[in-house]
Amino acid sequence: MLDVYSTIQSFNAGRDPERLAMKYRKMRESPFVFLRGTCHLFYQRLPKADVLSKAPLAWVCGDLHLENFGSYKGDNGLVYFDISDFDEAALAPLSWDLVRFLASVLVAARDMHASGADARSLCKSFIDAYGTTLASGKALWVERDTAQGLIKELLDKVRRRTRSALLKDRTRRADGRLRLRTDGEHALAADDNDRDRVKRLIAKFAQSREKRNSCKVLDVARRVAGTGSLGVERWVILVEGGGSRGDNHLLDLKRALPSSLDARLKVRQPKWRVDSERIVTLQQRSQAISMALLHPVQKRRGSYVLRALLPSEDRVALDAKDSSLSRLGGVLRDMGGIVASAHLRGCGRSGSASADALVTFGLERKRWQKELMAVAQQCALQVRKDWQAFASAYDAAHR
Repeated sequence: MLDVYSTIQSFNAGRDPERLAMKYRKMRESPFVFLRGTCHLFYQRLPKADVLSKAPLAWVCGDLHLENFGSYKGDNGLVYFDISDFDEAALAPLSWDLVRFLASVLVAARDMHASGADARSLCKSFIDAYGTTLASGKALWVERDTAQGLIKELLDKVRRRTRSALLKDRTRRADGRLRLRTDGEHALAADDNDRDRVKRLIAKFAQSREKRNSCKVLDVARRVAGTGSLGVERWVILVEGGGSRGDNHLLDLKRALPSSLDARLKVRQPKWRVDSERIVTLQQRSQAISMALLHPVQKRRGSYVLRALLPSEDRVALDAKDSSLSRLGGVLRDMGGIVASAHLRGCGRSGSASADALVTFGLERKRWQKELMAVAQQCALQVRKDWQAFASAYDAAHR
């Protein structure tokens, strides 16, 4: 019998203890947060089913769940709503993305103040939109001019945010110098060795860019963000602009690790030089438009994903107390179309199935939807059981 608590501790061994403690406290809060923090365990528990083994191969996100969608500014200056994290991305049956997402909706029902019936209805909205978009064979995208409902409201809101306001919120003056605010919520202090190491990484990255002065590091802190990656090396970096405080900007630098799907995959993967190359390549391939300044950064003993940290990043608040089921369903339909579009953008590349195979799968959705939902419900039940085991062990360890 699997010892859930020990398995989780073993997987997270070597991570930053302070941020890892935050991760475990968050995971104790609810089964949904637990699911977000244990992608490796989800795939370790993945049941055997035809719908999971015989679906067409696609470049999947790997860690698809309700909170892995959000707004961001693309490298063309426009703001989009799309899948936002590709740390676990891999070549796998496309149903792996679907079953993890559907399980996340079922597990998140309590957090969304929704009933079980409501959660199943939202799942149907997602899978119907996924199948319809896949059958069309045409990828779509969601930006402010094409968005509707809660997503449009989000994109309208983030449009009014400014970089200067973000900098004011995340920085402070100390001894006449601008420094990152280490408030314990967004950032923690970094020591001198860490700051020097990050500065060298950014300096190496700057060598390949024309405007090297735009990469002058003013300060570095340990970033607190996400759930699954908490404890992994991650930095928020204050970088000098073109001589004006208003031109300063923030960067996010995160250590790239192997995908959690690797242990269960029987599909031969491409030989990536480093994991940051895998993550960035598949993110650029899958998103409608790439995030601003998205780049892999490599050093001798590891690699990192670098991107801009901008005020346009946010998520839709999915709460049945504040929004009707029909409005939540609209968001889930958009998410279904977004996932299908990501799969279509990667079709026929490096081992993934052809567009025709994906279209056929979409057209045949009535054949596999019922089995997929049954497997998702089985996975959701297992997540709840594993959370209960984790919560009991966590409470015993912290008495």
